[in-house]
Amino acid sequence: MKLIINVDGGARGNPGPAAVGVVVRESDGEILERHAVLIGEATNNVAEYRALLFGIERAAALGADEVELIGDSELVVRQVLGEYKVKNAGIKPLHAETKEALAALPAWSIRHVRREQNSEADELVNHALDG
Repeated sequence: MKLIINVDGGARGNPGPAAVGVVVRESDGEILERHAVLIGEATNNVAEYRALLFGIERAAALGADEVELIGDSELVVRQVLGEYKVKNAGIKPLHAETKEALAALPAWSIRHVRREQNSEADELVNHALDG
């Protein structure tokens, strides 16, 4: 089963109160799950990684054999693809955890989109933060 997962993370204040938004779809576009989760205080980049990890966890839990991850953080996507180095010491453990989680999936891809193309996940982040 192929899953398409939109992820977004955000913090108000950077660092500040943070949340993740994740939308899990089947390959035909049908939404299986929506998640809006507060994650405590974090930076925007930490929240983006936490959203990505949450999406990967959901894919594994649902038994996906192929996962397409979509996010609007160019930094995170390029770091996961190995195009950018991970310089921030606070991000390095999250990056390593992400790479390990991805290695456990049978097949995966990740791509960057503009925020407008990731609006559902973005709305979930704001919904969680607005409480």
